[in-house]
Amino acid sequence: INYNYKAPKSSGSALCRHTYTHPGLMRFLTPGPCNGLYGAAVGIDEVFSINDKATMQNLNDRLAAYLERVRSLGLANNKLEQQIRDWYAAAADAKPKDFGPQERAVAELRAKIHATTVDNAKIVLQIDNAKLAAEDFRVKYENEMAMRQSVEIDISGLRKLMDELTMARSDLEMQVEGLKEELIHLKKNHQEVGKQRSEFFFNVEVDAAPQQDLAKTLEEIRSQYRSIVENNRRDMENWYKFEELDNQVSSDSDALESLKSQKCELKRTLQALEIELQSQHNLVRALENTLLETKSRYASQLSQLQFTINKLEAELMNLRQDMETQSNEYKILLNVKIRLEMEIAEYRRLLDGEDTGQLFTVAADVYSTVYCNCAVAQESKQATAIIDSLTL
Repeated sequence: INYNYKAPKSSGSALCRHTYTHPGLMRFLTPGPCNGLYGAAVGIDEVFSINDKATMQNLNDRLAAYLERVRSLGLANNKLEQQIRDWYAAAADAKPKDFGPQERAVAELRAKIHATTVDNAKIVLQIDNAKLAAEDFRVKYENEMAMRQSVEIDISGLRKLMDELTMARSDLEMQVEGLKEELIHLKKNHQEVGKQRSEFFFNVEVDAAPQQDLAKTLEEIRSQYRSIVENNRRDMENWYKFEELDNQVSSDSDALESLKSQKCELKRTLQALEIELQSQHNLVRALENTLLETKSRYASQLSQLQFTINKLEAELMNLRQDMETQSNEYKILLNVKIRLEMEIAEYRRLLDGEDTGQLFTVAADVYSTVYCNCAVAQESKQATAIIDSLTL
C-alpha cells in the first residue's frame, strides 16, 4: 500500500512516499529517511477499520514514549541552559587575559636582538679594519725584508771587496817596505858613488894617469846617473801609486763605515717594525677571540630568545585554538538549544489544541526528529562534559 505523507512546516521536510507492511493486524507507516530527518504517518481510517483497540493501544504507547522522550530532552535542555548561563557568568566574571607583558617582553627581546646585531656588525667592521692594517704592515714588512736582504747582499759584497782591498793593501805595504829598503839601498849606493866620485876627483887631482880616457869615464858616469835617475823615477811612480791605493782604501773604508751605519739603522727599523707587527698580530688574535666569544654568547642568547618567542607563539596559538573551539562548541550548543525549543514549542502547541490525527502525525514527526537528532543528543552530552570541564 502506498501512503503520501506531508511533514509539518516546522520539521522542514518535503513530501515523501514509502510503503511499509506491519506484520499481523495492520499496515501502517513507520519512520523512514527523508532529507536527513525521519517522518512517520499513520493511515487513521484504515487502521481504525481493522482493529481500533489495538491501534489506539499501540499509538498510546508510542505517544507515551514520545512524551517521555520529550520530557527527558526538556530536562537535558534545561540542564544545558543552566550550564551555559553558569559558563557565561563565569566568563563574564573572569577577566580577559592580558598579553601586554608577553608583547612587551617580545618587544624588549627584539630590541636586544637589534642592538646585538648592530654591535656584531661594528665588531666585524673593526676586525676588517684590523685585517687591512695587518695586511699593510705585512706588505711593509715584506718590502723591508727585501731591502734588508739586498743590503745584506751588498754588505757581503763590500766585505769581500774589503778583504780584497785589505790583501791588496798588505801587498802594497810589503811592496812599500821593499821599495823603502831599495831606496835606502839606492841612497847607500848614491853615497858610495858620491864617495867614489870624490875619490875619483881626488885621484884625478893627485894620481892622474895621462893614459886614461876621460870621455869614456864621463860617459860611464853619465850612464850610471841616468840609471839612478830612472830608478828614482820608477820609485816615485810606485810611491804615487801607493798613495792612490791608500786614498782608495780610505775612501772605501769611509763607504764601508757609512754602510755599517746604514745597516745598524736598518736593523733598528726592522726591529721596530717586527715589534709593531707582533703587536698587531696580538691585537688581531685578541679581537678574533673576542669576536668568537661574542658570537658564542650572542648565539646562546639568540637561541634562548628564539626559544622564548616560540614558546610564547605556541601559547598564543593554543589560546586562539581554545577560543575558536569554545566558540564552535557554543554555536553547536546554541543550535541544539534553538532546535529543541522550537520542537518543544510546536509539540506543546499541538498538545493544547490540535486534533488526534494531526497529533499522531506530529508525535510521529517529533519521534522522527528525536530519532534523527540522536547525534545531536550525543553532541549535547559531549557539550555537557566540555562545560563541566570548563566550570571545573
